[in-house]
Amino acid sequence: MRFRFLVCLGVVALLVALPFSSPAPLIYRPGEGWTYEPVGSEGKWRRTTAKEQLDVAQAAFDQKDYGLALRAARRAVKEWPISDYAPQAQYLVARCYEAKGRAEKAFKEYQKLLEKHPKTANFSEVVQRQVAIADQFLAGKRFRLWGVIPTFPSMEKTAEMYEKIVKTGPYSEVAPQAQLKVGAAREKQRKYPLAAKAYELAADRYHDRPQVAAEALYRQGLAYQKQAKTAEYDQNAAAQAIASFTDFMTLYPQDSRVPEAEKIVAALKTEQARGSFQTAQFYEKYKKWNSALIYYGDVVWKDPNSEYAARARTRIEELKQMLEAQKK
Repeated sequence: MRFRFLVCLGVVALLVALPFSSPAPLIYRPGEGWTYEPVGSEGKWRRTTAKEQLDVAQAAFDQKDYGLALRAARRAVKEWPISDYAPQAQYLVARCYEAKGRAEKAFKEYQKLLEKHPKTANFSEVVQRQVAIADQFLAGKRFRLWGVIPTFPSMEKTAEMYEKIVKTGPYSEVAPQAQLKVGAAREKQRKYPLAAKAYELAADRYHDRPQVAAEALYRQGLAYQKQAKTAEYDQNAAAQAIASFTDFMTLYPQDSRVPEAEKIVAALKTEQARGSFQTAQFYEKYKKWNSALIYYGDVVWKDPNSEYAARARTRIEELKQMLEAQKK
């Protein structure tokens, strides 16, 4: 017991003997967190004006010293948030994170720049950088927990990135493609109704850009087609797919994809007819003759030249004869 006491006393004495502000590579400052600074250089990058602080950040960035550039730029933003130099400092913060491989963090810092300084001179460049980052995640790049631990790709977060790009500048140069990519991300989630809605928004908002609108309508039809395949007895998705493809073919008859759209519509109508035929058979099984007649008629109306329509016409005639005989 006495030995342990003497050891503790010795440790305390050693700590007291050390200088209070001994040099250390790790420095903590309130509001800035922990930073690494080589012995002898602590605080030498800090300046007393926004311009001088930005100059330090820019010089460090140009020399690819992204750690120092990030510290200096963040300090310029924090200490002089409404100065004329704050937008460029915020831009450098984002560029540093991007250069350090922190893509998600970089995207967020670019977003801060656009929200706080929407009239920034390099608006177009910034949103293009955001699109490039979002494209990485659309391609399968993993998000990181706390910016460090790789997790999994997330199409939910990816879609949100593109949505922010569109919201920030709905009529910017990159917005139409970003809106289409919202739909692409939703399709990867297999959330086909959400994908279709994203494409619908693109078609409506950018109707004055034929190439974008045609692409959006075609993709909307494909999204509804995929949804129709996942729900065999839900005919609503098939009907929406047919409507989308019909709009596409009507508005853009010269598009090279029109023949393919026609084939898809024909297949969807056959599928609709098959579904109605099965429903009619179901009602027949339970002797709901009038309901069966309605659905057999629906088969003929939806796809009059199909095999199902031929069989439906036969059953309609047979049921009508049976019902007439029952009346006598």
